[in-house]
Amino acid sequence: MSKELFLASLKKEVGRLDEAATSKRFEHYIEDFTHDPSPRAMIEGKPYSIFNSNDYLGLRHHPRLKAAEHEAAQRLGTGPGAVRFISGSFAVHRDLEKRLAAFHERDDAIVFSSAFAANLAVIFSLARGQSRDSVISSNVLVISDELNHRSIIDGVRLANLGKEEKAIFKHLDMQSLKNILHEHSGKFQRVIIITDGVFSMLGEYQDLSRLQEVIRRYADAYPEGIFLIVDDAHGVAAFGKSGRGTEEASGAKADVLVGTLGKGFGVDGGYATGDQSVIDYLRESAATYIYSNSIAPGAAAAAIAALDVIESAEGTEMLRKLESNIAELKKQLSEKGLILAAESIHPIQSVLIGDPLKTKQLVQRMFEKGFLVSSINYPVVPKGRDEIRVQLSAAHTSQDIAAFTDALKTAVDQGF
Repeated sequence: MSKELFLASLKKEVGRLDEAATSKRFEHYIEDFTHDPSPRAMIEGKPYSIFNSNDYLGLRHHPRLKAAEHEAAQRLGTGPGAVRFISGSFAVHRDLEKRLAAFHERDDAIVFSSAFAANLAVIFSLARGQSRDSVISSNVLVISDELNHRSIIDGVRLANLGKEEKAIFKHLDMQSLKNILHEHSGKFQRVIIITDGVFSMLGEYQDLSRLQEVIRRYADAYPEGIFLIVDDAHGVAAFGKSGRGTEEASGAKADVLVGTLGKGFGVDGGYATGDQSVIDYLRESAATYIYSNSIAPGAAAAAIAALDVIESAEGTEMLRKLESNIAELKKQLSEKGLILAAESIHPIQSVLIGDPLKTKQLVQRMFEKGFLVSSINYPVVPKGRDEIRVQLSAAHTSQDIAAFTDALKTAVDQGF
């Protein structure tokens, strides 16, 4: 009987989420893509324009990536077969790590199954050490931006820090960060500051140059200094003049940069890059690297091909096209009286609606008009800040953007 009560409580919780219009399990299943300049998703035989994808450069459909993945799969198989330290490490994995390190001008890089797995491992390993016998000091204060991604939040939770060992600074607020560092001066051996590069809900970015100024001011108050970890999953291969993300846009670097291959690079997997000592340590301590399979060799080969494209003249043109698309979308939304939730120069452009039910209705209306778009609701965003998150790609044409904004304006004008 007790098990039935537990299952009933799960069902009740799912019902509560459905009633609040915040459930996420009702997914559309893409069966195929068209071969337009901006590929459309085929769902139950109907084409849909995609405005909710992280494929910012349109690379997942690029012929060079597909060819590289196919060739590697033919030679090496469809999966790694084991974790890296047993028998699942391929030369193509190491080649990718070297290329990522060079791309970010770092000593080395380490590839994970996802950026979520990378954040969990990096935060836990650097905050807590590998084991009780570790020589890494556990006397650490972890400070996090209040709007950081769930993977960062869970990484901090996993580190099992005491209440006094963690703090949250107000979003993008350097004075708030200064206050925390000043208050805790002399109390900890080191500080780890963790932040998103680009914040995925609004497309805002952390100014790392301002953040590093604060770090320099307070570093001497902590014997082991202040260590900066930046998760730039939405920045790399989408942001900055050459696609190197928030570091390039703000003119400053992190001590460890976490990135993903599953967004702007158009493939799959995650990575971290930094000094050799840090990467060597992560290979010995990061549980989601040691005990979890890496990405498939085909995915690694496709990611190398993505780097080749991004660093070519073609990649530069893609980045310029993405910039142009952002400007065009913002212009058209403004002309139609649609309000953006935040000022963003990133391909994430969020239209403020302010109500979870209204955003859900708008998503459905847009689906009926042939457009895929997502609503972002509380608790992912604060109450009253519910939004339609628009995500642009370099593959979008001017005609795509015009059709999308016309449809969104019509859907909003229909009322609720």
